[in-house]
Amino acid sequence: MSYDVAIIGAGPAGMSAAVRLRALGAAVIVIDEQPAPGGQIFRGIERNAASPVFPALGEDYAKGCALVAAFRASGAEYLPSTQVWQIEDGWNLFLTTERKARHITARAVLLANGAQERPVPFPGWTLPNVMTVGAAQILLKSGGMLPEGRIWIAGAGPLPLLYATQLLNLGGRIAGYLDTATTPKLSALARLPGAWREFGNLAKGLRWLRDVRRSGMMIKGFSDLRAEGEERLEHLTWEAAGKRHRVEADVLLVHEGVVPRIHETLALRCEHIWNEEQGYLAPKLDRWGQTSRKDLFVAGDAGGIGGWMAATVSGEIAALGIAGQLGIAANPDDLRQAAHLDQRRARALALRPFLDALYPPPRTRLADDVIACRCEEVTAGAIRSAARNSPADPSAVKAATRCGMGPCQGRQCGYTVQALLAEVHGLPIGDVSFFHIRPPLKPITLGEIASLEHAEGAA
Repeated sequence: MSYDVAIIGAGPAGMSAAVRLRALGAAVIVIDEQPAPGGQIFRGIERNAASPVFPALGEDYAKGCALVAAFRASGAEYLPSTQVWQIEDGWNLFLTTERKARHITARAVLLANGAQERPVPFPGWTLPNVMTVGAAQILLKSGGMLPEGRIWIAGAGPLPLLYATQLLNLGGRIAGYLDTATTPKLSALARLPGAWREFGNLAKGLRWLRDVRRSGMMIKGFSDLRAEGEERLEHLTWEAAGKRHRVEADVLLVHEGVVPRIHETLALRCEHIWNEEQGYLAPKLDRWGQTSRKDLFVAGDAGGIGGWMAATVSGEIAALGIAGQLGIAANPDDLRQAAHLDQRRARALALRPFLDALYPPPRTRLADDVIACRCEEVTAGAIRSAARNSPADPSAVKAATRCGMGPCQGRQCGYTVQALLAEVHGLPIGDVSFFHIRPPLKPITLGEIASLEHAEGAA
């Protein structure tokens, strides 16, 4: 099958791009790993609209109903529960749905596959019942599930506050909130005036903070957090005011911000830019969202963290850029101006510089015995040892330790390895490369590959 545009991801960016492209007459296919459209922010929204959890998920969540309805009505071909495991030049895409592989082609590809939570290893982070806030929110939106027992949240940024508020609104309880945010620096305060353009969202965050503080214990100014237990999480310890504190815990939810998903753009050899303030790589994009590879575009958080409103606008911008490049629309600049897309995006991003300065990524030194690579159970000490005997190259560390060879291909350890290499060699983190991403992009069975041959033979 051949299409004008293949969109990977049915979140805010992917859906808004599909709606715009279909209105312009493009043949569009949207491929998404989830069973229903919405992405992470609007996950399960069609089902949850009639659920008791819907009001607790907040006003922003409810705003996704109109976008999902517009996407459903757009006429774009939609492949849910489908995994893209390889993208090749000429824009050949290899997919798997229900364990059956298929191959499609497209004139252009739009990556709208969002972000992932930043992995931040610490002692005990691999214990059962230690999970990310984002994972807990997936359980809430997908099945209305809430954690039980003595629930602790540790992290910084808007998402932990939002989830804590959602949990409280649904009758849940929080044993304690460990705020890892640092004291605001002058750089953050200097950006506060620009954030007033989004006063509504700023006020909303302050309300979340107030509600969490009222709910119970909020702890700041601590260090050396540890999750401990035999076969599962049993208690937490941390250092504060010269004393070691210890509490019982059944669940720990952690979060230290989000980073763009870059495995696809890395695998396709796109140019990337290092974001020093937030400590992540993002593909270099032009004003339409096109990468350094012709006809390969990125929209939404996959191109740099901006939030769902900015993602929606960037999806429209990328759609117009693709339509102009493919000759589907003769006047993309006029359409962009008529829809006030640049003004809307500036408004949606008004709060972002303040948040980026307020919540920098943690820069703590990992102890040698902390597991850095979950897939292969490689410790920070083993990575340091390999780094001392090799150049500042993650491929050398991978060869020596198997770090990054697991199913995640470095999604959970890539930035940690990068930081450890920079530490050992005395380099800025941004000067150290990321893992070389090899095909397939996602795990695939031999049976799925064999089914691809049968499908092509039948065609």
